[in-house]
Amino acid sequence: MKKIRIPGTGGERYIPYADRTGGESTVYFTADLSANGLEAIFDRVGARLSGNIAVKLHTGEKNGPNIIPRPWVKQLMADKLPGASIVETNTYYEGDRYTTEQHRETLQVNGWTFCPVDILDEEGTTMLPVKGGKWFTEMSVGGHLVNYDSLLVLTHFKGHTQGGFGGSGKNIGIGCADGRIGKAMIHTTPGSDDMWDIAKEEFMERMTESAKSVVDYFGEHIVYINVLRNMSVSCDCEGCAAMPVVTPNVGIVASTDILAADQASVDMVYAMKAHQHKDLVERMESRHGLRQLTYMKELGMGNDRYQLIDIDHEDRRISPADAVRDVVPFQL
Repeated sequence: MKKIRIPGTGGERYIPYADRTGGESTVYFTADLSANGLEAIFDRVGARLSGNIAVKLHTGEKNGPNIIPRPWVKQLMADKLPGASIVETNTYYEGDRYTTEQHRETLQVNGWTFCPVDILDEEGTTMLPVKGGKWFTEMSVGGHLVNYDSLLVLTHFKGHTQGGFGGSGKNIGIGCADGRIGKAMIHTTPGSDDMWDIAKEEFMERMTESAKSVVDYFGEHIVYINVLRNMSVSCDCEGCAAMPVVTPNVGIVASTDILAADQASVDMVYAMKAHQHKDLVERMESRHGLRQLTYMKELGMGNDRYQLIDIDHEDRRISPADAVRDVVPFQL
């Protein structure tokens, strides 16, 4: 089957805040990269979560060095989310999480043993509708996803080999799609011998439509936290093979708006000095990853304008430049 080609739609071009239009959402920020900081920012958005709560987290390949620290997540779930489950899906590529058996072994190695971990596609898949999509009318996700009433999207914000960056959109767009059907729908043209042949704008749009199916399913009962720490240009799926981190740590953002959360995270990276953000910006732009943001807006998934609220300083409104003004060179 011949792959459909679409013209460039700006995924390599950063849109400054002054050039954006539309409403504003609220994004909370803390520079406190700790278990307590994570709890404090969760408190600003967590009231929307009730019932059977899932926490979508990238648990990483074996011994991956850059994932959100397990003690932070353990404390958050013990104090704020008793009874909740971490949720994941198996991978599309053959590796440490390709089968459920391999995946559970990797979870043990990485220490995700302090609460239930539900591999959503362990017992099959289900289809969620994609409203207003260009590529899909429905998306195949792990079948257990519909057992949950609420979803916390807890994301390690970083670069990504295919997506340019991985934020909340990637965490659920790829991370809730099941490992055989859904991920293939996003990554591979039917009939192609190259399982990764979909890239740039088309890939961003497919991934975003998958994310939209999850956002729409949970409605008012989904919230987003991005942790801007250990931001390698490589995804956590590359584990110990990930490129060394050179981008400074920033802090944590949270919102009830997926686009605002990811846009604010990207804006903070761009607000850094050129030598601080060079590698991560190059990764975003070379993969046309910024199309994730513009397509979320086209699909009505949120606002790319926002009030950034600094919870460390009496809820003062700040700019992304304020948030990164005092960042220091990355050190292990």
